[in-house]
Amino acid sequence: MIGARPHVLASCAVSLDGFLDDASPQRRVLSGPADLDRVDEERAGVDAILVGAGTVRADDSRLLVRAPERRAARVARGLPPSPLRVVLTTGAIDPSARVLGGDAETIALAGTPGEVVDALGARGVVRLMVEGGAAVLREFLTAGLVDELQLVLAPQLVGDGPRFTGGGRPPHLVETCTLGGDVLLRYRFGEADDRHLAEACLLAEHCPPSATAFSVGCVVVAEDGTVLGAGWSRRDHPLDHAEEGVLRALGHDPRLRRATLYSSLEPCGERASRPDPCAALIARAGIPRVVHAWSEPPDFVTAPSGSAQLEAVGVEVVQLSRWEPLARRCATRL
Repeated sequence: MIGARPHVLASCAVSLDGFLDDASPQRRVLSGPADLDRVDEERAGVDAILVGAGTVRADDSRLLVRAPERRAARVARGLPPSPLRVVLTTGAIDPSARVLGGDAETIALAGTPGEVVDALGARGVVRLMVEGGAAVLREFLTAGLVDELQLVLAPQLVGDGPRFTGGGRPPHLVETCTLGGDVLLRYRFGEADDRHLAEACLLAEHCPPSATAFSVGCVVVAEDGTVLGAGWSRRDHPLDHAEEGVLRALGHDPRLRRATLYSSLEPCGERASRPDPCAALIARAGIPRVVHAWSEPPDFVTAPSGSAQLEAVGVEVVQLSRWEPLARRCATRL
């Protein structure tokens, strides 16, 4: 679906007193080795990396995927070793800048964040990573175009320097973890259905490869917003569907009776590998609402669709097709 708005991940590290850098002419590195590896992993999973011209001048980074195994995995999927590099600028890029070297394409774009995102969507970019600098991060956040923010707190005190303060939608904290001496805070923006469905789509990237089955992610959320369970296809067994594995782990949790199940792909209405399709498992669990991004292809099934079967027993089924490009991208990582 070329032309759809990309999923936008903003990523940055800040000091304990909230600065992205110090006030000196030299770039101050805040991230530790574990966070730098996180950045490399995220780069390997996107279609494009965007920075401002100031970041190109200050950092002179190549913006490439570094780990050989991640580069090889991209090539095995028919992708270039590193994503497209996008420099937000109204002028020309310095010919000596390292961002023009290496084995990745580099383009320069100008315009508002909305115009830039639309232009990248027209090029087929499904996942965009915005790495900075401060002004670019602020513009994307203020424009309400960031879907996920990965903010790393580094154990340093800077005292003065650039920030990305500004307006924008309030985020929702979905994860915290330590990265060596740093702390990662992962936030999502938007309404609950969008946040949880985007998470389900991205979970599909954890699926073990399969030449015959889709990769699907699933999240089950209680009425009060508590995430009851999450998983992906083939996580615990080669034949497991995402919804099946999550529901098995939840057992007879009474909160399922008022929960919503989010799946990147429509729950199956028939299957050959197990006696019960996911639609039947969801109905049996008593879940009253299902939200998915992508309908199961009609040439893939002959029985009534999973949605039709669920609706026949009173389950509300909602498709948020704006997430279909992300679901497709993750579902077909065979």
